[in-house]
Amino acid sequence: MQELRNVPNENKKEAGQKINEAKQYIENAIAEKLAEIKEKEIEMLINATESYDETMPVSVDYGSYHPITLVQREVENIFLSMGFNVEDYSEITDDYNCFEALNIPKHHPARDMQDTYYLSSNQLLKTHTSAAQNTILRKYKSNLESGNPIRAIFPGRCFRNEKIDACHENTFFQMEGIMVDKDISISNLIYFMKTMLSEVFQRDITVRLRPGFFPFVEPGFELDIQCSICGGKGCASCKDSGWLELCPCGMIHPNVLTAAGIDPEEYTGFAFGLGLTRLAMMKYEVKDIRLFNSGNLKELSQFTDVSFTHPEESKEA
Repeated sequence: MQELRNVPNENKKEAGQKINEAKQYIENAIAEKLAEIKEKEIEMLINATESYDETMPVSVDYGSYHPITLVQREVENIFLSMGFNVEDYSEITDDYNCFEALNIPKHHPARDMQDTYYLSSNQLLKTHTSAAQNTILRKYKSNLESGNPIRAIFPGRCFRNEKIDACHENTFFQMEGIMVDKDISISNLIYFMKTMLSEVFQRDITVRLRPGFFPFVEPGFELDIQCSICGGKGCASCKDSGWLELCPCGMIHPNVLTAAGIDPEEYTGFAFGLGLTRLAMMKYEVKDIRLFNSGNLKELSQFTDVSFTHPEESKEA
């Protein structure tokens, strides 16, 4: 193209067309060859006979724990030390477990509190970890028959069609906890919550307990924690209130116990839904909840604690 200026004027048009044709041919040939090379690389990876040992320890050079994972495992350790079992539950559930087994029948106005993602399979993404309550209560109700309490926690990811801001996300983490036995009271609930929070923060934490409505507990409460980002003065993270809702809780409603085959006349229990994402915000003083799902490795890696070991991992090792 640089030499085109040396071509006589009457030949420039024809020369320019031929140069462009050659240029287009070369570009297409390179693109085809690159696509062919990429396809062969994929085939080599698929057909590779090289194996690896998945039991090898992960090198800290290649990654780090997410701050929510760190908080979750820390809380798990605390409850494990207090005799609780750690359970798992699917992120996809059905209407019965997410609502009806929790004393929330169809067309109940409480469903409007949670803007739910429904799937074409007539299932849904769980809106709260309480969706596991019926399954866990049924799994461990034989404990009651043998004179032992039901004590279990089940962390998990939840989904709601939320308007996203500094303290709300459409994908977040909770930890459900339940304890059922004879003569369980609010005092037991408060004891376990205060013990857990003091261990997580390694200092006295200012909390408040206020009445709250949740169909699956009666009475129900909101356990709030004083915002550690602003010290209770008010900021965007706590909506200028000085407090952050951390843990809806209360005494398990008799209808929920009945749905799980447990006699509410003989047994009582408490349940709580701890917000792990918000707990991580307070522990690490993160001002915006959106950071956790941002994938910003520079920001997330500052919370890494490579020395942390889960007791189950130690046992396997």
